[in-house]
Amino acid sequence: MIVPFSHILLLAGVLFSLGMFCALARRNLIMIVLGIEIMLNGASIAFVGSALHWQQLEGQAFVLFILAVAAAEVSLGLAILLHAFRRTGSFDPEAYNSLK
Repeated sequence: MIVPFSHILLLAGVLFSLGMFCALARRNLIMIVLGIEIMLNGASIAFVGSALHWQQLEGQAFVLFILAVAAAEVSLGLAILLHAFRRTGSFDPEAYNSLK
């Protein structure tokens, strides 16, 4: 059974919107990083779905770059979060004004 292209794009749009809401809600910095990761996954699903729909491999190549950027972003982001948590003792984004 082949999934229609519109369903793939709908799933990608829902994931991207959910990630954007999670990133903009700003409860704590871990939720912001998680929201960015969900947005990247939504974009990856759209690229793979488009690659399958048009029988081109460029979309899947973009997904490999997205995965590499996501891995680098998570490692750097968590290192920065741990450093900031050690200085402030909180994951609240409002507490990081003193780090400027």
